[in-house]
Amino acid sequence: MQYYNWILAFHVMSFVSWMAMLFYQPRLYVYHSENADNEGFVKVVKIQEYKLIKYIGTPAMWATILSGGAMLWLNTGLFHSGGWLHAKILFVILLIAYHISLEIHRKKLIDNPKYRPGKFYRFYNEVPTLLMIGIVIFVVVKPF
Repeated sequence: MQYYNWILAFHVMSFVSWMAMLFYQPRLYVYHSENADNEGFVKVVKIQEYKLIKYIGTPAMWATILSGGAMLWLNTGLFHSGGWLHAKILFVILLIAYHISLEIHRKKLIDNPKYRPGKFYRFYNEVPTLLMIGIVIFVVVKPF
């Protein structure tokens, strides 16, 4: 337990990094789909999309998952502290699914830059915000 607070700090930092990617990646998809006719621009955006998800987003996701798992391993009492933890884990699973969906969209945009309109990605960009609001409320307020 002496390292618990350090792991918690790392967990929060990795979660913030992961959320930054989840917020920005769909914006890149907006630019990609709305500027499909501008080859030079799309070429740069494709590089940004790839690097953001591969070098920042995915490592931050794994760091979040592993540090969260370490905290649960160190403090198994959390499982008996009410339903807030289970709700949080459910929302984290939904964030992981959203992360995977971003990679699927990225690959489809490579083949077809007009796969989805920019408006779709503007709305899709709100999903992680809603999930993050739920996660923070579950952890801080513990409504269950």
